[in-house]
Amino acid sequence: MTIAPSDTTAPVRVPGRGWTVRLTGHSDRSASVTCTATCRMPGRSRDIAALRRFAAQHAAAHAKAATVRPNASCHCRAERCEAHPGHKAPCAGGVVMILRHDPVVGQVWIVEEVCETCAPLIPHARVLARAGTPRRAAAVAPADPDAAPAAQVPAPARPGVPSLFSSAGAASDTGRQTVRRPRGDGQRSRRRPRPGV
Repeated sequence: MTIAPSDTTAPVRVPGRGWTVRLTGHSDRSASVTCTATCRMPGRSRDIAALRRFAAQHAAAHAKAATVRPNASCHCRAERCEAHPGHKAPCAGGVVMILRHDPVVGQVWIVEEVCETCAPLIPHARVLARAGTPRRAAAVAPADPDAAPAAQVPAPARPGVPSLFSSAGAASDTGRQTVRRPRGDGQRSRRRPRPGV
């Protein structure tokens, strides 16, 4: 009789992640967008509205591309809870992914993994995703030791973070996704001449 060892080890905590996308104005009335991750950003531009849309889409893409990790520690706590200085609370609960953006200021978007206790205390924060509960392996050995292991289904590919204004699959400002459709066989469509012309 085979007995699997019991899982008595606590899950290892990993630092909570955070990304900051910032729109910065310059003295020549242009602006630029920066990201704390190593993302390729557009150059300076005087089209502030387009840069603001890009920054919002870029922050949303970071949140969509990242999977919330159930063993992440609270990123807010790592920052000494500066996002909610008037409300001190012990970090507890599950992990959530939030987006912080003050529409009055409108220049900074912050995506981060925080605990469920800090999330409602942070002003201008919106919960985007919650961590799933980790699945535990079966505690008993399989009945047939010669049986082949079940095939594992690969995880779906995560979308990349757009780094240009016209990135494929980036959400437009209307909330819909824009998708570029490839042309058939790489040939241009030819117009047929009209009769009598």
